[in-house]
Amino acid sequence: MPEYEFVDVHVPRGVSRKEATRLLTDHAEYGHWELYRLSLMRDGSRRVRLRRRIIRQVRATW
Repeated sequence: MPEYEFVDVHVPRGVSRKEATRLLTDHAEYGHWELYRLSLMRDGSRRVRLRRRIIRQVRATW
């Protein structure tokens, strides 16, 4: 089963949808994150949870 690491990103209420999309796209492209969950809060802010797979190196034995 794959292992993942998570990061939470808070997007304030005044940020437009276009700016939020650009922010998340930058995370995806440069940090290899993918969208896991998006929550829209009552005050209009967004809480975004991103995840990326942890790749473990297997030590070679000779």
